[in-house]
Amino acid sequence: MAGRITASDSQLRPDPKFNSKVLARFINCVMEDGKKSVAMRVVYGALDEIEKRTKGEPKAIDVFNKAIDNVKPDVEVRSKRVGGANYQVPMSVKPKRRQSLAFRWIIQAARSEKGKPMSLRLAKELMDAAKNEGKSVQTREQTHRMADANKAFAHFAW
Repeated sequence: MAGRITASDSQLRPDPKFNSKVLARFINCVMEDGKKSVAMRVVYGALDEIEKRTKGEPKAIDVFNKAIDNVKPDVEVRSKRVGGANYQVPMSVKPKRRQSLAFRWIIQAARSEKGKPMSLRLAKELMDAAKNEGKSVQTREQTHRMADANKAFAHFAW
């Protein structure tokens, strides 16, 4: 049956180190091929690197949360077919999708850089995002610009 809601939210356990459900979901997004221990090592390595670079102030989990908040988009464009033409209609983003887009953009930005271990690339991207810099923040800005440019079609959002 289509449209069934899964129990993934209630089943998700907080991560063991920081006791955060958001971080647990992020670890699951970093995971590839079901290798959760590798994903945990990468994410915790990145958070340790952030602790080292910031010398403990602010805490790594705070930097992580600030980075996620800075990358979350407010609006996005969705394609809508009206009268034989496709329009890019700006729409507000639901909270769950905002979080998943932020995760996706941060991970994508970290993976696109080559030459260093993933934990270092992820640490750099998280620190940049916390300062409102970096590729993931650029992606959010680009999404907002696209929505702004297509404001004329906002009346198609129903």
